[in-house]
Amino acid sequence: MTDLTVGKPWTVLWKFSLPMFVSVIFQQMYSIFDSIIAGKFAGEDALAAVGASYPITMIFMAFAVGSNVGCCVVISQFFGGKEFSKVKTASTTTIISCTILATVLTVFGLAFSTPLMRMINTPDNIFRDGELYLKIYIAGLIFLFLYNVGTGIYNAMGDSKTPLYLLIGSSVGNVVLDYVFVKFFKWGVAGVAWATFIAQGVACVFSLLILVKKTAEIKTEDKPPLFSGKILKKITLYSIPSILQQSFISVGNIFVQYLVNSFGSSCIAGYSSAIKLNTFAITSFTTLSNGLSSFVAQNYGAGRNDRIKSGYKAGLVISAIVAVPFILCFFCMPKTMINLFLDDGGTKAVEIGTTFLRIISPFYVFVGIKIMSDGALRGKGAMQYFMISTFTDLILRVVLAFVLARPYGSTGIWLSWPIGWLVSTVLSVVFARVKVMKNELNEEWGVRNEEWQSQTELSTNTK
Repeated sequence: MTDLTVGKPWTVLWKFSLPMFVSVIFQQMYSIFDSIIAGKFAGEDALAAVGASYPITMIFMAFAVGSNVGCCVVISQFFGGKEFSKVKTASTTTIISCTILATVLTVFGLAFSTPLMRMINTPDNIFRDGELYLKIYIAGLIFLFLYNVGTGIYNAMGDSKTPLYLLIGSSVGNVVLDYVFVKFFKWGVAGVAWATFIAQGVACVFSLLILVKKTAEIKTEDKPPLFSGKILKKITLYSIPSILQQSFISVGNIFVQYLVNSFGSSCIAGYSSAIKLNTFAITSFTTLSNGLSSFVAQNYGAGRNDRIKSGYKAGLVISAIVAVPFILCFFCMPKTMINLFLDDGGTKAVEIGTTFLRIISPFYVFVGIKIMSDGALRGKGAMQYFMISTFTDLILRVVLAFVLARPYGSTGIWLSWPIGWLVSTVLSVVFARVKVMKNELNEEWGVRNEEWQSQTELSTNTK
């Protein structure tokens, strides 16, 4: 477990974020291989059935991701302030509360899976498979929740390597099980769902076992309580904005997808291919942003505002470096990238996907700045500013997509993305300058600079 309050901010942040960045690569590669296996061995309808339930699964995922963010920020601040007893209590409080939340959502999801699939107007020919996939996915929600909060706790304590190893094992296992269940057992959509269920369940169990061992290594004067309502309230205050943000994004994507669908199958195919590549880039920035959140939160808890400023600046530079290869690939050779998913190089779908990539990719530098600024705001606890920026981007993109689609067709939809990004980037940077760069110490967490100075002899790796 790494103490992010010591060492050069640039070096510490990069070493901490690199394993998280590598995990994104494995995660995205798994997603691609998963789609290839489903499409090749189970057919297009199976792939469509899984895709039909995607907007609903993302709503459940929003709760898991939000819980991850909430526990990560709070535990990072406790860890940075050397309040190790509260670190343990916050960890167990998170696990207990998320187990209860996951159970409630599982019961709700299984009871209303059929109405939810009807609500999004799922075609009859894929309805049964889509509903089956959704039910199996929902049955594994407790694994999804506990794995996500486990990752949040690891990151909060400066450990980004354990989640990487778990994700590599889970991804490889998932792909292997996909192949066996779909190709040899002929389970179709159910095989894809059960592969995810088993791989995620195993990863969750190992995550919790390792977490118990690591937290046991943290020495405290007395035995901390397993649950704290006060700490749960703090975690909830950070989790709810992130849950709302993720939920609104999912709903917004449904509206955009509805608009894309109105332009026919070629537009859908081109957009589906391009959006996978775009998701790869955005997820990379988001992962780096999560690393910056942990860095800022630990140093905020330690009252080290000078390090917060340096870390934020280093984060902006790192995001710009990461943006360059995506811009070069997507802008300079978009057809090559789209043809990874579509075989016919001369189809209209390739042309549409190419247009999408060339319009949005030059703005990745600004997206990186926005997302890293959001990460710094989360780490400082300024969740309301983070929400304002994100919702502004989402609302602008959805509204402008409908407005610009009328005169410019599908190209108008793509043009709405950079406009929303630019406006929200300005907001995030302004908020970050006010809340992150402001020279203030965190008195709430009770740690002063002079206290930190007396602790600099502690090892960088807290055991």
